[in-house]
Amino acid sequence: MDWRFLNWQRATSQHVCAGGLAIAALALAGCAPQSPAAGLAREDLDHGGAGYAVYRIPALAVSTRGTLIAAYDGRPSGADLPSHIAVVVRRSTDTGRTWHDRQVVRADSAPAGFGDPSLLVDGQTGRIFLFYAASVNAGFGGSRTGNGDDDPDILQADLSYSDDDGLTWRHRRLSHLIKDPAWGGLFAASGQGIQLQRGPHAGRLVQQYVIRYAGGNYAASLFSDDHGATWRMGKLLGPGLDENKTVELSDGRLLLNSRARPFRLVAYSADGGATYDSLHADSALVDPANNGSIIRVFPDAPASSPRSHWLLFSNTASRTSRDHLTVRLSCDDGRTWPEARTLEAGPAGYSTLAMLPDGSIGILYERGKGPAISFARFNLAWVGGSCS
Repeated sequence: MDWRFLNWQRATSQHVCAGGLAIAALALAGCAPQSPAAGLAREDLDHGGAGYAVYRIPALAVSTRGTLIAAYDGRPSGADLPSHIAVVVRRSTDTGRTWHDRQVVRADSAPAGFGDPSLLVDGQTGRIFLFYAASVNAGFGGSRTGNGDDDPDILQADLSYSDDDGLTWRHRRLSHLIKDPAWGGLFAASGQGIQLQRGPHAGRLVQQYVIRYAGGNYAASLFSDDHGATWRMGKLLGPGLDENKTVELSDGRLLLNSRARPFRLVAYSADGGATYDSLHADSALVDPANNGSIIRVFPDAPASSPRSHWLLFSNTASRTSRDHLTVRLSCDDGRTWPEARTLEAGPAGYSTLAMLPDGSIGILYERGKGPAISFARFNLAWVGGSCS
């Protein structure tokens, strides 16, 4: 949820393919190895003016069948909720080389709007969850307290879910179940949630939220231990936080990573996201207060394997402006980030990373000032190497 309105300009469509990928992959993508960024292939999925005036807020996940699900806002303008926004999805069944037509998951007549999607896949049931905010009269900053599901002056917490690999979706409202009446606005931090792999909370679904309370912004984990039948909100962390993500570390703890200027804020949870502590700035991760992404490279690696410590992180690596979209590699559960590579040197915005079925890495992100919704695919060698 970015309530700092940007002066959007229409972006032009661009499809850039690069050498360094396997020859077969390049052939499937219809590419020639002519980009200066070896090992990288990228294309625009949507750009302003094609269907909607503005596209923003990328979310990306991979289903249990290996299908890539890309979700984002289709907007009538650059304005956030409350605005007549639709949540749309595109699917790829060939690791992002081609994409099916755009599909509207949630839309309604004006002034109703839906926006800021985040995807979460239950690897045990195959169900795909799509979290987003819903508005009539109020956005995040203007939402009043209370938790009535039909209150038009509250920013509502909604989700859609799919049991057929993203082809069809059913909808559900969570506000009365997860929102404390003392809170103001709340919304799911756009991008991607996680499912825990280790320890006593293995199988838990975790989706991050931003919550307005007593004049401050807080982070909290929404989680489910019954595959999404019921949901519970963890303890608030803050104030001073914004859109945030979590990643499960090799020892089973969760690392929370939040948008903040001039450095990202991080904290840790030893109870599966119910509470967090040790909140501090990570001076290795400069940030202009922009949404980013953090994932495990090998989510199924056993704790005894060095690969269980490998993380990838993406954000616009600047203290002052949304540019220099950068991907970083950590070999030690996020304590240090020795490898980095710039994906977009110019204007860029939100980004979401995902490990792809073929072992490569995908990133869905906002490119340019339009912005375009772009998808890029690369490997660890492109980032700068791998951990020893």
